[in-house]
Amino acid sequence: MTENAVVNFSELVNKNKQTLARLKESPRLLLHRRDGEDLVLTTAARAEQDQTVVSAATRMLAAMARREPGSMELLLDILPDAFPWVRFLPESDVHAFAVELVETMRAADSVGNSASVAQLLVAWQHTAEVHSDPELLAALTRDHAEDYGPVPEPRDVA
Repeated sequence: MTENAVVNFSELVNKNKQTLARLKESPRLLLHRRDGEDLVLTTAARAEQDQTVVSAATRMLAAMARREPGSMELLLDILPDAFPWVRFLPESDVHAFAVELVETMRAADSVGNSASVAQLLVAWQHTAEVHSDPELLAALTRDHAEDYGPVPEPRDVA
């Protein structure tokens, strides 16, 4: 597998032909910026290929999960290989995660935007992190019978 090339953004600006020529050797260029978030540059054809592959995998996973009762058990069985942190989730949460993941991937694919899938994975991983720490889990699940009063309005930080 060819690795992505890493270049400074200034190289693209100052030596654009030579920098863009590197896309023939590397599928993507990681453009490092000093004053902002790094960028990824690729060709439109490569981006379309990547989206086609993700879409196909999503549709196959969703179809598999809906087909037969045993397919969900298979998915539940392989989740710890793909996401080792699911081992910290209660069994019912692992099932809920699997269902939500497949449904969110399918919905995200239908609009061509995977941000919701990334957000879902991060949220479930944080849930697993809470379950992995007995003290944190106890603190967050403890009954707080005491009322701490009204919550103040958030201040405008702009």
